[in-house]
Formats: sequence, structure tokens, C-alpha cells
Amino acid sequence: MDARSIIAMVRDGTAPAPDQLTWFAQGLASGAVTDAQAGAFAMAVLLKGLGDEGRVALTRAMRDSGHVLAWDLPGPVLDKHSTGGIGDCISLLLAPALAACGAYVPMISGRGLGHTGGTLDKLESIPGFRTGLSEDQLRRQVTDIRCAIVAASAEIAPADKRLYAIRDVTSTVESIDLITASILSKKLAAGLEGLVLDVKCGSGAFMKTLAQAEALARALVSTAQGAGCMTSALITDMSQPLATAAGNALEVIEVMETLTGSSVNTALWDLTAALGGEALALGGLAADAADGAGRIEQALESGSAAEWFGRMVAAQGGPVDFVERWPDRLPSAAVVREVPALDDGFIARVDAEILGHTVVRLGGGRLRDGDKINPSVGLSDLIGLGEEIGAGVPLAMVHAATEDAAEAAVRAVQSAYVVATSAPDEPPLVLKRIS
Repeated sequence: MDARSIIAMVRDGTAPAPDQLTWFAQGLASGAVTDAQAGAFAMAVLLKGLGDEGRVALTRAMRDSGHVLAWDLPGPVLDKHSTGGIGDCISLLLAPALAACGAYVPMISGRGLGHTGGTLDKLESIPGFRTGLSEDQLRRQVTDIRCAIVAASAEIAPADKRLYAIRDVTSTVESIDLITASILSKKLAAGLEGLVLDVKCGSGAFMKTLAQAEALARALVSTAQGAGCMTSALITDMSQPLATAAGNALEVIEVMETLTGSSVNTALWDLTAALGGEALALGGLAADAADGAGRIEQALESGSAAEWFGRMVAAQGGPVDFVERWPDRLPSAAVVREVPALDDGFIARVDAEILGHTVVRLGGGRLRDGDKINPSVGLSDLIGLGEEIGAGVPLAMVHAATEDAAEAAVRAVQSAYVVATSAPDEPPLVLKRIS
């Protein structure tokens, strides 16, 4: 086998055989495939596609390019993946809620990508929290604590790490086949028995339309099932931020308010229950998704999910009293400013992508690889679609490191909101289910 012949097959519209894709993935991981060949392969896949069977074969090959975890536990191994949005901190609620319901959750997560926030960055705003666990540490924690949220180790799907970097600089990120293989190779390497997918749709998502989101959701579900993992997907609304905060420590605050019941965010609660219900049903811990959603809500309401979250934080190096003392443990920004509305009326549209980029420019995300994140900055008290507002009333609060950064963020947030004379029809939180 050689890379040139495999690239030529894809270029000419023929999906390579599984053993050829396995060879290519191993070559990506080892360096035997050059950057030029990896870029040519990615462009060929973008333009011609691989078909359903080829997509499954590439996903399996990339999964098997490194370590694949195997578990022997007294409950199902489950996880969730989100395609990314603004104020999407569901993982921090869902992992401990699933653990409270008897599942085991080795959640391999990522950092902020573009305008969307990253689960690892949010957790690292908790002092001492470590996301870089070894495989042995991950195994011990999942066995003892039932949940862990960690970064992928170098041994997990190394072919994806290499191809992902190539895609970023060759304008091939948008390929559904490559997106699918990238997401699932890492998730399936965790040895999952069930996976629920949260595919975002709207102004704050990578998939702006329902048709785009549905195409990705169907590719993800069919590919994961073809690779042997029970999977379902919910297409969910991202036409506005999911939480009322966007920024690392600020989102952790909203998570803790919901976990402890001091100020429950209904959207976070409802989506955690919906996704958790799907996962519990896939894992055989609930009769169906509705039954599972009820079990997740009970875990949240009883405080059990908060207890498991506290155990996870302590196990990963955070404060042992975080659940009791979280307001004292999280960083706060030097400058906090109101964002006054410019007009009277109703919030008719929110450009959530602008809000995401605003958080990045404040220092809550990365403009370049290697940038250091300021965990305290971001936006809070974001007003939602359909709400009535008057000129001068705050649209949000800006949390910034400097006055100049705060002033620029105020103008950006004002540009993200469209005010009209009548309230719009608000989209449902869950737009569609794919199984």
C-alpha cells in the first residue's frame, strides 16, 4: 500500500478498502504519511466523500491508531458529545448526574474551538483542577468516582490529532466525513457502550441551519452505530447562548447554581435531563428516554449530582470543599461593566457567534494556539430572545481585565442584539431527535 494510490482512489470517487484506510491512519500516527499527502487526502475527502461504509472504516481506523480502552465495570460506560456552542456547560452537569444514576463516564473533552467554549477550559478555572490524567489515572478514577472529564492523551486517536491540524490549515474543516471521523474516533477510543450527541443548530453553532445540523447528526449516528456503539442524537437550538453566561469561571458559577439549587437555569436543567435520559436508555439504566430524563432530574433535585461533581473535582486536584465553598474558590474579573440596550422593544435576534468571539477577545479563548486563557473574563446576565427591554437597561454584564477591553466588549455585545417592536416566536430547545 502507499499513500498516493489511496489518495487517487478518493480523488476519483472510490472509497478505499478498510485495510487501506487502516494503513493510512497508522501512517498519519507514525509520520509515514507526509503533511502534503495528509492535506491531499483531506481535500479529496472534502470534494468527493467516502460514502457511508468508507466513513465507518475511516472512523474505526483512526480510533484504532492508538490505545482503545476496555472496561470491566458493574454498569454501562456512557458519554455525551456536543458540537459546540455559546454558554454550553452541559457536560459539567451531565457527567455527575449520569454517575449518580449508576453509569460510568470517561468523558474525553476538548478546549475552546473558534468562537465556541471548551469544557476543559471551564473546568480549569477551578483552582488545581487537572485535566491531563494518564490512562491508569483515568481508569482508577472512573472505577472509583464513576466520572472523569479529561483531555485526550497522546495515545488516544493520534491519527486524528495529526489530521485535525492539517485540516485546520488546508480549508478542509467543513467535510462531514472528516468531522464525523474526528469526533467519533476519540469518543469510541474511550470504550463506550452508549453515546448521545448534542448537535447544535443556529447562530452560535458551526451548523447554522437545521438541514446542515441534520446531515451531520445522521452521519454521526449511523457511523457510530456502524462502528458498534449504541448512539442517538438531539439537534438542539443555539440561536442564543444556552446559559445566561459565556466565559469559563462564569459558566462554572451557573453550573454550581443549578447543581446546588440556589438559582436553577431552566435551559441547562432541561437539556441535561433530555440528553441524560437518552444516554440512560441507551445503557439500559432506564426503560426509555422519558424515564431516563426523570432519573436525571431526580439526581439533580436531590443533590446527588452535586455530590458526585464534588468527588470528581477533588479527585482531579480541585478543592475538596468546592461544592460548599465554590463562590470563594473561583476567580473574578478586575472590571465589570453593564451593556446598555440602545433601543426599546423586544429581543428579536441574537448573534451568538458575535458573543462567542467577544469572550475570546476578552481573553476567555485563544486567538492563537498556545494563548493563555484568563478564566475570569466573559459575559454574564445575558438577556434572552423574546424578552422586553428599554433603552439603557442592561443587555448583559461584561467581565474584563481592563477598561479598554470592557469598552470594546460593550460595543460588540450591543451589535449582537437586534431589538424589534414585537416578540419573535422562540424556537424549542430540542429541535429534532435522530436515532
